[in-house]
Amino acid sequence: MTEITKTNGKETMCCDTLEVHEELLKVVNETMPEETELYDLAELFKVFGDSTRIRILFVLFEAEVCVCDLANVLNMTQSAISHQLRILKQNKLVKSRRDGKSIFYSLADDHVRTIIAQGREHIEE
Repeated sequence: MTEITKTNGKETMCCDTLEVHEELLKVVNETMPEETELYDLAELFKVFGDSTRIRILFVLFEAEVCVCDLANVLNMTQSAISHQLRILKQNKLVKSRRDGKSIFYSLADDHVRTIIAQGREHIEE
């Protein structure tokens, strides 16, 4: 059973008795990713924590675009867009290609679209 206690006006949930579930702990310990993988995953999700970067990704869902186009459609400076694109590119969410003097950006792969779609489904529940 779980007991709810109050300390300094804050509710805390705790077990009535101390019971260690060895089999459960064994499964958890065997399936827990390495600390470096957990860190990398947390860093990836931090990238999605900025609405400007999300807006950029939504534009890239529709087309491959240059910084000028992104700045125009999002009503931002090219410098601000470039900064966000650098973060997205470092995290392998977008890729770029040069065409003459222009650099065009696009989604790195369909995983990006899937992550955003699943996030939208989750918040709409």
